[in-house]
Amino acid sequence: MIASLGRRRGMRQFLKFSVVGASGLAVNLIVFTVLQHFDPHHAQLLHYDALYTIGFFSGGASNYYFNRVWTFRSTGHALREGAQFLTVSAVAWLVGLVVSYLCAPALGHGHKLWLVATAAGILVNFFLNKYWTFRHVA
Repeated sequence: MIASLGRRRGMRQFLKFSVVGASGLAVNLIVFTVLQHFDPHHAQLLHYDALYTIGFFSGGASNYYFNRVWTFRSTGHALREGAQFLTVSAVAWLVGLVVSYLCAPALGHGHKLWLVATAAGILVNFFLNKYWTFRHVA
């Protein structure tokens, strides 16, 4: 069954997208954590939303490159695709912020909330990129 799933192009792309996403997630988490610890006295020099945003788009930059060359193997116009990928990332970022605001009372403003907010944008991110940004190779 797993072998047959691997033969389906969309499933292969989703698996590759997930691997790339995991690397971007690592970049996101590292940036978020470093910035969070940059303020050792918790004076909140950088608000949670700023930390989330900087981490999110840091991971997104690496995700664009690896999704373009490995997941979708695109040879399309790099600037156009980059702008579309950034737009999709902004939509996923907004979804994450909405989820953050909804879940913060229960989860606080730490790593649990970050994980839930980040997970919220994964499917949106994949489908919008597959069927809009990289539609010519979908």
